[in-house]
Amino acid sequence: MASVPVKPLPLLRRNITSTTASKSSPMLANVSSRHFLGIFTYNESLRQMRTPASLSHRRRVSTVASSAGNLTAPSWDSWKPDRTAAATALLMSDVIWPAAGAFAAMAILGRMDQMLYPKGISMSVAPLGAVSAILFITPSAPAARKYNMFLAQIGCAAIGVVAFSFFGPGWLARSVALAASIAFMVITRANHPPAASLPLMFIDGAKFHHLNFWYALFPGAAACVILCLLQSIVCYLKENMKF
Repeated sequence: MASVPVKPLPLLRRNITSTTASKSSPMLANVSSRHFLGIFTYNESLRQMRTPASLSHRRRVSTVASSAGNLTAPSWDSWKPDRTAAATALLMSDVIWPAAGAFAAMAILGRMDQMLYPKGISMSVAPLGAVSAILFITPSAPAARKYNMFLAQIGCAAIGVVAFSFFGPGWLARSVALAASIAFMVITRANHPPAASLPLMFIDGAKFHHLNFWYALFPGAAACVILCLLQSIVCYLKENMKF
């Protein structure tokens, strides 16, 4: 006996379709209403997580977390030598040329002292020794940037003159000058630690008092011009004459 294929009733198919549509329409309405009320769906939140703004926010959060993790490092690690610096091969030229640059700098400034002695100007002052060490040993450090160096030298020296004018010689003038110099370098983003000693040197050095605000240029900023020229020569020799 042959079997006759049975077709589904159109009414049943229509009912199934209408039932599915009736169930899905409240869901779509519910999703749209939730989106309208500010509660995003899964796809919307996933799309929002992939936006550049959210990625940068997550990077900032991870950076803060990593920096917070560094704060918990043992404090005695700073007493140990830098492993990356110790692992770098040290050439003789890395020692000779910076030392030769510092010798030339102090020799030139000392000769200028002899020429400027009748005018009471001394170019070879103590802070320039620290400046020479920064320029010749770590020329790529932030403190060796020309912007940082000249702005900090001029600004901190002027702060020393102002502090001496208001408070005279003494501990109060030194304290105010040093605090103001550090605040000045932080505000101007001009990190140059040797400049912080210039106001103290002016307050305690009677031989600089006659310069008044010319002290902002001599000896600090003027001597740094010579040191920068010597730094260019030293860096060239280190790169092209290695031994």
